[in-house]
Amino acid sequence: MSGSPMSGDPMSGGPMSTPQAPARSSRMLWPILIGALVAVALGVYGATHKGKSIVFRVSGFEDLIRAKSWLAVIVFVFLLVQLVSALILYGRIRFLGSPSWIGTLHRWSGRLAFWIAVPVGVFCLYGIGFQSYSTRVLLHSLLGCLFFGVFVIKMLALTKPGLAGWVLPVLGGTVFAILAGVVLTSALWYFTTV
Repeated sequence: MSGSPMSGDPMSGGPMSTPQAPARSSRMLWPILIGALVAVALGVYGATHKGKSIVFRVSGFEDLIRAKSWLAVIVFVFLLVQLVSALILYGRIRFLGSPSWIGTLHRWSGRLAFWIAVPVGVFCLYGIGFQSYSTRVLLHSLLGCLFFGVFVIKMLALTKPGLAGWVLPVLGGTVFAILAGVVLTSALWYFTTV
C-alpha cells in the first residue's frame, strides 16, 4: 500500500501530515485563558467588595451616573466607527473603496473607545460592584466583566502571527456585541427611564 504525497496518508507526508496543526490550534489557548481569568477576577472582585459610591464631580454634569451614561454613549459612537471601518477593511462595504487612512481610523477609534470605557468600568466596578438585584443589572454586570475579558483576548490575538483569517473579525464582532449590550443595559436604560 503506497500513498502518493497528495493521498492524504499521514505516513506519506501528504496534506494530512501537518505537524504544525496542534501548535497552530493552541496559539489562542493562552489568550483565551488570560481573558477568562481577567473576566472572572473582575466579577469576583466586584461581587466580594461593597461598592464605595465614589463621589467626585465631572464638570458639566449634575451627577456621576449622568456623566457615566454620556461617556457610554460616546463609547457607542466609537463602536459604530469601529464597525463601519472594519467592514471597509474586510471589503464588506465596497462603495467607499478602501482609503489609506481607514486602518488608522479603525485603530484610533478603538483606542478611544477603550480609554473612555475604562473610567466608566472603574466607576461601575469600584463604586457600585457586581450587582444582581434585577435581570437588567445582572446582565449589565456580566457583560461588563465579559467585555474586558474578551478585549484582552482580542488584544493578545493581535500579537499572534498566522491565525486563521476569521479569528480577528469574530473577536472584534464579539467585543462589539458585548459592549453594545453593556451600553444598552446601562445608558439606554438610564436615558429612557430617568
